[in-house]
Amino acid sequence: MISLPRESMELQQILKIGLILFFLWSSSCLPVASVVDATGAIRFRNDTDHLSLLAFKDQITHDPLNALSSWNDTIQFCNWKGVTCSWKHKQRVVVLDLGSLGLGGSLSPSIGNLTFLHRLNLGSNSFFREIPLELGRLRRLKNLNLSFNSFQGEIPSNLTYCTELKILALCHNQLTGKIPVEITSLTKLGELYLGSNTLTGVIPTSIGNLSSLTLLSLHFNHLGGSIPDDIGRLTTLKYFLVAANNLTGTIPSKLYNISSLQEFYVTANKLQGRIPSDIGVTLPSLQFLKLSSNQFDGPIPTTLANASRLEVICIPDNHFSGRVPSELGRLRGLHLLNVELNHLEGGDAKGWEFLDSLTNCSQLTVLSLYDNMLGGMLPNSVVNLSSQLQVLNLNINNMSGRIPHGIENLANLYWFTFDDNLFAGAIPESIGKLVRLQRLGLSSNRFTGQIPISLGNLTLLTELYLDQNNLQGPISPSLGKLQHLSILDLSTNRLTGTIPKEILSLPALSLRLNLSDNSLDGSLPLEVGRLKNLHTLDISRNMLSGNIPSTLGDCQILEYLHLGNNFFQGTIPQYLSNARGLQELDLSRNNLTGPIPTFLEDLKQLQMLNLSFNHLEGEVPVKGVFENATQVSIKGNSRLCGGVPELHLPACPGKSYKKRKWPLLLKIVIPIAGAILCMILLLSFLILRRKRKSKNNAPIVHPLEDQFPKVSHSDLIRATDGFSSTNLIGRGGYGSVYKGILSPHQTIVAVKVFNLQNHGASKSFLAECEVLKSARHRNLVKVMTCCSMVDVRGHDFKALVFEFIPNGSLEKWLHPELDGHHHTESLSLLQRLNIAIDVADAGDYLHNNCQPSIVHCDLKPSNILIDNEMIAHVGDFGLARFMSKATAISLADKSSSIRIKGTLGYIAPEYGASGQVSTSGDVYSYGILLFEMLTGKSPVDDMFKDGLSLRKFVEMAFPERVMAIVDPLMPLAEDESKTRECLISMIRIGLSCSNGSVKERLNISNVATTMHAIRDAYLGTQVH
Repeated sequence: MISLPRESMELQQILKIGLILFFLWSSSCLPVASVVDATGAIRFRNDTDHLSLLAFKDQITHDPLNALSSWNDTIQFCNWKGVTCSWKHKQRVVVLDLGSLGLGGSLSPSIGNLTFLHRLNLGSNSFFREIPLELGRLRRLKNLNLSFNSFQGEIPSNLTYCTELKILALCHNQLTGKIPVEITSLTKLGELYLGSNTLTGVIPTSIGNLSSLTLLSLHFNHLGGSIPDDIGRLTTLKYFLVAANNLTGTIPSKLYNISSLQEFYVTANKLQGRIPSDIGVTLPSLQFLKLSSNQFDGPIPTTLANASRLEVICIPDNHFSGRVPSELGRLRGLHLLNVELNHLEGGDAKGWEFLDSLTNCSQLTVLSLYDNMLGGMLPNSVVNLSSQLQVLNLNINNMSGRIPHGIENLANLYWFTFDDNLFAGAIPESIGKLVRLQRLGLSSNRFTGQIPISLGNLTLLTELYLDQNNLQGPISPSLGKLQHLSILDLSTNRLTGTIPKEILSLPALSLRLNLSDNSLDGSLPLEVGRLKNLHTLDISRNMLSGNIPSTLGDCQILEYLHLGNNFFQGTIPQYLSNARGLQELDLSRNNLTGPIPTFLEDLKQLQMLNLSFNHLEGEVPVKGVFENATQVSIKGNSRLCGGVPELHLPACPGKSYKKRKWPLLLKIVIPIAGAILCMILLLSFLILRRKRKSKNNAPIVHPLEDQFPKVSHSDLIRATDGFSSTNLIGRGGYGSVYKGILSPHQTIVAVKVFNLQNHGASKSFLAECEVLKSARHRNLVKVMTCCSMVDVRGHDFKALVFEFIPNGSLEKWLHPELDGHHHTESLSLLQRLNIAIDVADAGDYLHNNCQPSIVHCDLKPSNILIDNEMIAHVGDFGLARFMSKATAISLADKSSSIRIKGTLGYIAPEYGASGQVSTSGDVYSYGILLFEMLTGKSPVDDMFKDGLSLRKFVEMAFPERVMAIVDPLMPLAEDESKTRECLISMIRIGLSCSNGSVKERLNISNVATTMHAIRDAYLGTQVH
C-alpha cells in the first residue's frame, strides 16, 4: 500500500467537502415550480409542468384529430405534441402550441403553473367558458393567442402581470364587458387583437401608454364614446382597425400625424368632421384608407396623392362634397376607388378631370361613383381606364349623353352599371364584346332603339337590367343564349311583338323575369313551364291574350305571379295549385270567367290576391287568404257572392234549396256509387289476374310515362346499337349507362339500364322514378322518360332515359388518371366554387322545396355531371329517401329503419349507428365532397389510414396552411390573398358540414346562401 503525504490527505478531504457543497448549491438551483393544493397553499416540486399539462388535458372534451394521443406516460412530456421545453431550464415548458386542432373544452387553471411559458397558442379551436385568472401568473409570457374560440366572460384584468407580453390575441370570441384599463400598462405590447367580440364601454383613455404598439384591432364590437386623444402618442402604430362599433365625435388630430400608419379602418361608426388637408403628407406610409359609413364631410383632400403607396381609398356613405381630386391619378398603385353615396359634384369638364387622370392608374380594378351629383356628360376617357378594371359603377348621378364609343376596351369588366341616369341614344352593339360581363345595368335612362342582338354574346351574364327606358321593337331571341342569366328585367319600355320562347327556356332564370309595362301581344307560350326555378314572373300591363297556360303549374317555386292588365280569358287554371309557395297573385283586369277555384284557400303563403275587374262568378271562398278582406281584391266582378262579411257581397242564392235537396241526393247517389264501385273492383281483379297469367311485350305503365313520351325496349336497343360496349359510358352498383341516339328527333340521350339480378336494383329503379317524376331543378339531371316492360325473352327490363350531359362526371375531372381520361385543363378555383354552389342549390331544392323533402343519400363526385357550360347536375337517386314530418321514409321499401348503403367515405357517421336518414346526412356528404374538390384527394385515398381521414387532413392545415393542401393541378389566380381567403371560407363551410355532431352542422339552405356570398366576395361583386 502506498501511503500519501499528510498534505495530500488534507487536500482530498477539502476536495470532498467542496464537491458536497457544490452539489448542495447546484441542487438549490434546480427549477422549482409552485402548485396550489386544495387548501390554497403553495407547495414546490420539480414535476409541476408535467402535472399541469395532464390537468390541462383532463379538461379537453373534444379532440377530433387525436392531437393529444401522444400525451401519455410512454413519452417524456417535453416530446408531447405542441410542447416545447427549455434547453436551459430542464423539464420546463416554454411553448405550448396547439392551434387549429379542433380541441374543445374549458381552459384549465393549471395553465398558470407553466411559469416558464413564453408562447401559448390555442387559437382556432373550440374552447369555451371563461379565460382563467391564473394566466396572470405567466410572468414570462410574450405571445398569448386565444383567438377564434368561444371564450366568454370578461377579459381578465390581471393579465397586466404578464409584463413581457408582446402579442395579445383574443379576437373572434364571445367576450363581454369593458376593455380592462390595466392592459394599458403592458408597455411592451406590440399587437393587440380584441376584434369580433361583444365588448362594450369606451377605448381606455390611457391607450397611449402602449408605446410599442404597432397593431390595434378593436373592430366588430359595441364600443362607444370617442377615440381618445391619447392615441396620438402611439408613434409606432401601423394598423388601426376600429370598424363596426358605435364610436362618435371626431378623429383626434394627432392620429393623423402617426407617420408609420399603413392601414386605417374606421368604417361603420358615427364619426364626423373633416379629413385634414395634409393627410397624405403626414401619413406617407398609408396603403389602405377605409372610412365608409360615417358622417365625414367636406372635400376629399388632394394630398392623398402624396401617400404614394395608397392602394385602396374606400370612403362611401359619408357627406363628402366638392370634386373628386384629379391628383389621385398620381397613385399608380391604386386598386380601388370607392366614393359612392356622397355629395360629390362634377357637371363640367373641370369636374370630370379626375376621370382623365385615373387613366394613369394601371392597376385600377374597382371604380364606384354610385349615388353622387356628378352630372354632365361622361367623358370619352372612361374607355381608356385600366384594362384591369372589373367594376364600373356610375348609378344615380344624373349623367347624360351617350355611352362612349370604345367601351369594349374595358375587356375585363364583369360589373357595368349605369342605372338611374339620363343616358340617351341606342345601346351600342359593342357592349356585346365585353364577354366577361356578369352584371349589366342600364335601367332608368332614356335609351332608344332595339335591344342589341350582340347582348346574346355575353354568355356569362347573370343579371340584365334594361327596364325603364324607351326601347322599342321585339325582344331579341338572342337573349336565349344567356344560359347563366338569373335576372332579366325589360319592364317599362315600348317593346312589341310576342314573348320569345327562347327566354322562357333559360335554365338559370330563377330570381326574376319582368316584362311588365310594354306592348307585348300574343299568348303566353307554354314554354313558360320550363322556368321551374323562377321566383318572380311579372308580365302585367301588356296586351297578352288567350288562356293562362296550365304549364305555369310546373313553376312550383313561384312566389310572385303578376299577370294583371292583359286580355287573358278562360278560367283560372287548376294547375296553379302546384305553386305552393305563392305569396302574391295578381290576375286583375283580364277577361277571366268561371268560379274562383277553391285551391286558392290552401295556398298557405299567399298574402296578396287580386282578382278584380274580371268576369268571375259564384261563391267566394272564406278560408285561407280569403279570411282577411284586406289581402283580397275582387271588385269589378258583379256575379260574385258570399265570402266574409267584410267584402260586403250579396248572399249566394239557392243555398237553402241545396240544403233541402242534400238528404235526397244522398239517398240516390250513394247506393248507385256503391254499386259502380263494386263492379269496378270486380273488373279490376279479373284484369289483374289475367295479366299475371300472360307474358307479352306490352310496356308496364309507370307514373313517369304519364309525364313523358313512352319508349319501348326495341327503341332503346336501336338507340344504343344493342347496348354496345362502345356506347358504354359508366357502370354503377345497380346497372350500366349507355350513350344513345333516340328517334325520331335523333336526340342524344343517356340510358341507364338496371341489372335486375342485383339485389335492390328494382327498388332503386322505383326510388329514382319517384324522385324524378316530381323533382325539377336546373342542377338536377333531367329525366326524359322511362321503360319498364318485359323484353322479347320474357325477362323484366327497366331503364331510365336521361338528357345526355357531355362533360362527364366530376369524378373524372378530379381524378382523370383513374379512367385514363384527360382533360385539356384542370378545374380552376372559380369553376370548383361554381360547381359547389350548383350542388348546394340542388340540395337546397331537394331538402326545402320538395314536398315531402328528399334526401339524396349518395352525394359524391361520380353522381355529379358537368355540362358544356360547366354547370353541375346532381343525379343517381337510387338510394334517395322521402322525409315525412315524423320520420325518414325510404323510397325503395318505405322503411325508416333500412340500413343506409351509401358510399364509404361520404356516409355520415350517425348512419352507421342508427340507419335513420336525415337531411344532415346529405350535408355531411357535401362537406366531404367540398374537401375532395379543393384537395383533389378522395376520402378513400390510401394515405388515409391509422386514424387520419380527409377531414382531419384538411382540419390540421386550417387555416394557416391551406395553400399547402390544395389540388396541385388547380390553376390559381394571381391574387394569392384573395385565393387564400376564398379557400379558407370554403373549407370553413366544409368543416361545419362534416362536423361529427349533427346539431353543429349547417342546414343546406344556409350552406347555399353562404357559398353564393363566398363567390361574390371572391369576384369582388360586393362593392358596398
